[in-house]
Amino acid sequence: MEKVEVKELLEAGVHFGHLTRKWNPNMAPYIYMERNGIHIINLYKTAAKISESAEALHKIAASGKKILFVATKKQAKDIVAEKAGAVNQPYITERWPGGMLTNFVTIRKAVKKMASIDRMKKDGTFNSLSKKERLQVDRQRAKLEKNLGSISDMTRLPGALFVVDIMREHIAIKEAQKLNIPIFAMVDTNSDPREVDYLIPSNDDASKSVDKILSIVTSAIADGLNERKAERTEKDAKVAVPKAEAKPESVKAVAPVSEEEE
Repeated sequence: MEKVEVKELLEAGVHFGHLTRKWNPNMAPYIYMERNGIHIINLYKTAAKISESAEALHKIAASGKKILFVATKKQAKDIVAEKAGAVNQPYITERWPGGMLTNFVTIRKAVKKMASIDRMKKDGTFNSLSKKERLQVDRQRAKLEKNLGSISDMTRLPGALFVVDIMREHIAIKEAQKLNIPIFAMVDTNSDPREVDYLIPSNDDASKSVDKILSIVTSAIADGLNERKAERTEKDAKVAVPKAEAKPESVKAVAPVSEEEE
């Protein structure tokens, strides 16, 4: 796992918090000082928290569970889509669909609907519809794709949630809390860190800061996925070897016995 450099966090502007009057007192332990009416985050504490989060995410990825990324704010959505997509993890960057976790069965039905429209297009059923019906189906498919396309491979509830801006994504946070899904998050000085299980005290408003943090955590996820792949390959190899050796031995063992009996 890559070492978190405080200098790099500083260059990415991770240390800039919110205006002091907008602060949440529960973030006090992570605030270094106040400058020009803005709280400055203690980057040494941020670096330690990133390492802690990265290690936990590495383990979750290695266990085969998915990590759902949530960021609907303008500065973060494209970065999250790119970084989460690169490590094959689901993400929500449009509006959070209410009940996404607490009513997962319904969400899965919508995803299946999307798959059935795709099948219609492949097998030619789609072409037999009237022009108006085709237009309606296309619109429905586009809407589903926009809201749920990035989670179409998520067949079960995620092993964890990674959130950028917990105040904005409070509905997602509440749903994860209800289901005891671990929450990882970039938490700014205006938010309550008690809402999440793994917090990363950081500037959640600047795209450079979001990019930096996301790069580190998705790199840890990628390591976890590679570890899982390597373990499975090793397991498959061990299973394959005895099978190949077993046959000749059993044949040799059986042959002499049957000859003596005759």
